[in-house]
Amino acid sequence: MAGRSVNKVILIGNLGKDPEVKYTQGGMPVAKFSIATNERFKDKEGQWQDRTEWHNIVAFQRLAEIVGEYLKKGGKCFIEGSLRTSSWDDKETGQKKYKTEIIANDLVLLSGRGEGAGDDSGGRSRGASAGGNNFDQRTPEPEHAAASTPISDEDIPF
Repeated sequence: MAGRSVNKVILIGNLGKDPEVKYTQGGMPVAKFSIATNERFKDKEGQWQDRTEWHNIVAFQRLAEIVGEYLKKGGKCFIEGSLRTSSWDDKETGQKKYKTEIIANDLVLLSGRGEGAGDDSGGRSRGASAGGNNFDQRTPEPEHAAASTPISDEDIPF
């Protein structure tokens, strides 16, 4: 497994504010937003403590359009993506600054109407980098059709 690596982030959280969608000079949409995740734990004294972590998310192309249209402040969503860190020199201090963001390539809306998002069905969308550009809000097909086909030893890939 030498040479292989994984850069994958999976989050479920709530938006802190409405997403901001801008367009590049070439017309590509870019959405930026942040979501909060919460962790509850007991401290040394046995008291429950809550910890909130904020995550900066960036979505591109069709996924950015979907984010701008369907995600709203307070809405709950599932995000899958990868970490990307960028750096620059601060113009005032000359110090090197760093920013880590999650580049989204999959999104599932988990809020219904009135819960901060404009989707009733918990729609799912994959970004262009993940192989899809559609926003399918249909109910999934039942899986019983595939179960009727028996699997033989030849079907197993190992």
